[in-house]
Amino acid sequence: MDRKLLHEISITEINGIKIGHAQDKQGATGCTVIICEKGAATGVDVRGSAPAGRETDAIKPGNICDAAHAVVLSGGSAFGLDAAAGVMEYLEERGIGFDVGMTVVPIVCGASIFDLTVGDSRIRPDRAMGRAACENASGKPVPEGNVGAGTGASIGKFMGTERSMKSGLGTYAVQLGDLQVGAIVTVNALGDVFDLDTGRQIGGLLSPDKKELCNSEELMYQKYTADKNYFAGNTTIGCIVTNAKLDKTQMMKIASMAHDGMARTIRPVHTWADGDSIFAMATGEVAADANAVGTLAARVMGYAVNRGVQKAVGDYGLISASELNF
Repeated sequence: MDRKLLHEISITEINGIKIGHAQDKQGATGCTVIICEKGAATGVDVRGSAPAGRETDAIKPGNICDAAHAVVLSGGSAFGLDAAAGVMEYLEERGIGFDVGMTVVPIVCGASIFDLTVGDSRIRPDRAMGRAACENASGKPVPEGNVGAGTGASIGKFMGTERSMKSGLGTYAVQLGDLQVGAIVTVNALGDVFDLDTGRQIGGLLSPDKKELCNSEELMYQKYTADKNYFAGNTTIGCIVTNAKLDKTQMMKIASMAHDGMARTIRPVHTWADGDSIFAMATGEVAADANAVGTLAARVMGYAVNRGVQKAVGDYGLISASELNF
């Protein structure tokens, strides 16, 4: 696509979307909430084999809920799903949710990364942290890197945490005419990360002396007969947001297409050791072809993955891409 047709914007320029972070630096964990108070047609596609997710069935086609009111990305492995309770509490107090008569039930979806090996594993996102993320949510530009769900994120863990690299949270959004499509992602992959435009490796598995990058795929091929425990803390989770007028069945397809952005920038991806999941939310303001939206979703997801690596800074004994001289 001709880049002249696309105009880069902040993801929170999409009307009706607010995003907020909360984190515990000591615990090296946090959460990020994407709120749509009016409700957004929402789909999800889970590609990894070790996911930690919440309310992924409620939004599937054929089920009663047509919209979600928030998506929560968090650390803490499955423990971190508790942050969604604080988001529900915050939204219910404001009358935001699915009307059941005596109250409203906010539809809050979520997914978590495994970051327990990075900081204090006893500290996980909880109800209080989820509520704090809501209180911090706004339409301002979204901080990236070591914030929210990206606080304890890392990549390149094929040889264990000692040769992994600090990663974080990234966003990227574009406008095409009246159509807006954005991505927010926490990059916490087993694999390496590559530049979407050039294909150059920008982060991932480090050499033993930590002065250069190694290729996880090549090493995996060399060790294909080994009975290796990959459970070192993986999973890349994200959300596509658009102002397109699409239903949740179409948004499920958009989420599926957005995984192409991960596949173009993370290798290997969608493994047995990852829980890769993407949600997709549509605010329903602009008529648009689902194929065009899905294609853009893959593009912005790829750039958001890149930014999640590029915006991270070294911490918790892990170096970042900005510290490598290559």
